[in-house]
Amino acid sequence: MAASPTFTTILLVRHGATATTGHVLPGRAAGLHLSDRGREQASGVAARLGELSKRPSALYVSPLERARETAAPIAKALRLRAVVERGLLECDFGTWTGKRLSVLSRRREWRTVQSSPSTFRFPEGESFEEMQHRVWTTLERIARKHRNRTVVVVSHADPIKAAVTRALGVPLDLFQRTVISTASLSAIAFTDFAPLVLCVNVTGTLAELGPS
Repeated sequence: MAASPTFTTILLVRHGATATTGHVLPGRAAGLHLSDRGREQASGVAARLGELSKRPSALYVSPLERARETAAPIAKALRLRAVVERGLLECDFGTWTGKRLSVLSRRREWRTVQSSPSTFRFPEGESFEEMQHRVWTTLERIARKHRNRTVVVVSHADPIKAAVTRALGVPLDLFQRTVISTASLSAIAFTDFAPLVLCVNVTGTLAELGPS
């Protein structure tokens, strides 16, 4: 008898807002927590996930505090244990970590980051290609482990953008054209043939999430 087709849904949640969101490139620096608004956003996304007809069966989260704090109300709402997964970490921005975006945007390398990210490596840090490969292989591994299930993954803007870009088959140099807002949800289905992008940057209801 033929095996049933695979349709494993990965729900990608960006962490909630922090005091530095939109102003600083925090990277992997420790000690950055959700702001009051970020905590409200985390509660909101947990409630939206509760609307899903197919309840998630697992929850994975980046090790950074802002991601784990976002995952906490999700874990409570879905009655799941949050599993820390290092493959979901933010990009390693190296010496750019903690710098203000207004300062970084004046560097000549900033144009490369925005228009040709596949060619750029952060000084003493990670390249965008390495980050995309790390995140995508992590999602593939999670999908294999939870075949035909729905899984929630809490991560960061650039890793989620890179995963969506990879799923769409879009060149990495165009990944900056995707917006991933705080506490937004994007969804990728892993199938036997090709990944399917179900939604990107959703901040409203998830009640009708699914393939058409």
